[in-house]
Amino acid sequence: MTDHFLLRRVLLRSPTASAAAATEAVARICISALHERRCHYATTTDGVVEKREIKNKKKGKWFTLPPYVSTVDGSALGKELSCSRGSGGTTKNNAAAAATALKWVLRCCPKLPRSLVQKLFRLRQVRRETSNMTSETELGFQAQEPRLTRVAAKDPMNLGDRIFLPITVQELPFVKHECHCNEEEIKFIRSIELYKDPAIIVVNKPPGMPVQGGVGIKRSLDELAATCLRYDFSEPPRLVHRLDRDSSGILVMGRTQTSTTVLHSIFREKTFGASNDDIDNKKRILQRRYWALVIGSPRRSSGLISAPLGKVVVDDGKSERITIIDNAQSLSSQHAITEYRVIESSCHGYTWLELSPLTGRKHQLRVHCAEVLGTPIVGDYKYGWQAHRKWKNLPLANLEKNSNEKLPKGKSLPFGLDFESGSISEKEPRLHLHCKQMILPDVSLALKNLQLSSDYDISELKSLKIVSPLPAHMQRSWDMLNS
Repeated sequence: MTDHFLLRRVLLRSPTASAAAATEAVARICISALHERRCHYATTTDGVVEKREIKNKKKGKWFTLPPYVSTVDGSALGKELSCSRGSGGTTKNNAAAAATALKWVLRCCPKLPRSLVQKLFRLRQVRRETSNMTSETELGFQAQEPRLTRVAAKDPMNLGDRIFLPITVQELPFVKHECHCNEEEIKFIRSIELYKDPAIIVVNKPPGMPVQGGVGIKRSLDELAATCLRYDFSEPPRLVHRLDRDSSGILVMGRTQTSTTVLHSIFREKTFGASNDDIDNKKRILQRRYWALVIGSPRRSSGLISAPLGKVVVDDGKSERITIIDNAQSLSSQHAITEYRVIESSCHGYTWLELSPLTGRKHQLRVHCAEVLGTPIVGDYKYGWQAHRKWKNLPLANLEKNSNEKLPKGKSLPFGLDFESGSISEKEPRLHLHCKQMILPDVSLALKNLQLSSDYDISELKSLKIVSPLPAHMQRSWDMLNS
């Protein structure tokens, strides 16, 4: 406004002034106005920057997570892998779906308890910063001005979004149950590895070692794997399925949270599919084959067992056991299906069976062998105690001397394991149940290809075949019966 008054005064003050003088005055006024406008622009820009600095200072009370990047929905991928075999054609891929805010927090902060993260969302203490929020400034262009907004646990994440948690989560005392192992123990755990890739790690679980911790258990395989089998990964291996303490064989663990979720979904869908009478070998993407030595011989050399299982309380409520449920409609039960075939029979009254569980129920193979086939597994005192009351061990005279498996005198295995005893030559044989072979999808390759292209056809994915040798006590029993 000042510039207009000055220009008017110059023109009115000297009507006879030369054109040159007027032009000079106008030039001075324009320069002054331009300088004033620049100062105004600078003040406006400084104000925007100052506001952003104030926002950044306020962000100091937040714990910032990395920007969201596209992830694979492990549960959806596992379901698609289970349905893709034998479907024919291109399988539509929905695995590369957007994750929720809750899943992203749990993935970025695996040490935070899930219950705590859910509580933070319920109390509305979680914020999100999105980069697509813009505000028009006086500079005449669209400048990005991120701001924090509340986010719910189930809200989908967009690429580049940042999650902010209360800074107090960094001060929480995380209890670390570290399992300290010496060099010999680490070497032993790594010696039982069967297969390893960026997604999974497979071990040959020795008999007598518990898979998970519990009352009276000092060392479990999941804790030992977290210490000895992590290698350079930031996350410890996670259990995907379980084996009984006294059984042995192939045990699969996921090396990342995503791969573990995929495998969990595959094992779960395997059970659901079998419950829907999907027993075609060609359509099963997950196959497990156990070897078991049983007492007696089945009436048929092969067959399919379909018998519901339920839990009953015995010993005045002191213990539980699984049994066949005849009236499945009136009692709580789970459908269980097992394929079996005779590998070899012995004149001593034993039979080697190959068992393929199509469902994953607790003690399924042990109960099906004992109560359906009438041939309890050697060393199963829980479900075959009557047969073991009449147990007569096979004389050592029938065993060919084999000193290759014996340990040097005075040397013992780590974790109190004993590989020397337990064959059918002993008065108290160990459980003769071993997961010998497993066929499962190549999860590592599937995740890799999906990250490269969301249009990857997972129906063409190849499978992994893993084989595990028999434990020492079962190998001795095999040698004795074939000597």
